[in-house]
Amino acid sequence: MSKKSSKGGRRPAWMSKELLEKLKGKKKVYRMWKKGLDTWEEYRNVVRVCRDATRKAKAHLELNLARDVKENKKGFFKYISSKRKNRENVGPLLNEVGALVTEDTEKVELLNAFFASVFTAKAGP
Repeated sequence: MSKKSSKGGRRPAWMSKELLEKLKGKKKVYRMWKKGLDTWEEYRNVVRVCRDATRKAKAHLELNLARDVKENKKGFFKYISSKRKNRENVGPLLNEVGALVTEDTEKVELLNAFFASVFTAKAGP
């Protein structure tokens, strides 16, 4: 996937040297446009080319990972887990009395009781 090095030296697995050069060129054209040396249309064309190249590179990487999943499970699941970094906390809950529960331990007990009641409740007629 990505090279092992210091955090500053890492780049995404889909970022090739050619794509990196295109992005540097985009930066250069942007600076020239801000100075009035290039036209807006020329900058927009460079932006579109970079966007298309980035999308193609990401799609190509995902296709390769999906195709080689039987031989390279570790790389596939590493890529999937890198896409799912954010965790959302459980918000405040209402207990049986109708009071708002905000403490983590109280939430755990409330959810545990709820799931236990769901799986042990007798079926209706």
